[in-house]
Amino acid sequence: MPIWVQTALLLSLSNIFMTFAWYGHLRTLNSKPWAVAALLSWGIALFEYLIMVPANRIGYTELNVGQLKIMQEVITLMVFVPFSVLFMHQPLKLDYLWAGLCLLGAVYFIFRG
Repeated sequence: MPIWVQTALLLSLSNIFMTFAWYGHLRTLNSKPWAVAALLSWGIALFEYLIMVPANRIGYTELNVGQLKIMQEVITLMVFVPFSVLFMHQPLKLDYLWAGLCLLGAVYFIFRG
């Protein structure tokens, strides 16, 4: 499996954990003290880091740090939009499309020749 595919898959998995760690408590722990939400989020974030660090180390064997960052941002949007709509019950906004188009431009510039 190509390095960029391995990296993208691992970053996607880590991003799912990250998104739940950062935003999931807003829906599930809204009535709990912030410290409870922070500790639970920190625990979830540990799993995110256990996947993200190897993903970046694998990716860095063939990609530069800028390419890794842009890949992460594209994956973040790809994970966040369904999370926002399906889990957080937020409306799907046209702004997500515009943000995605901007990221496509970033992908072009960071990965070109």
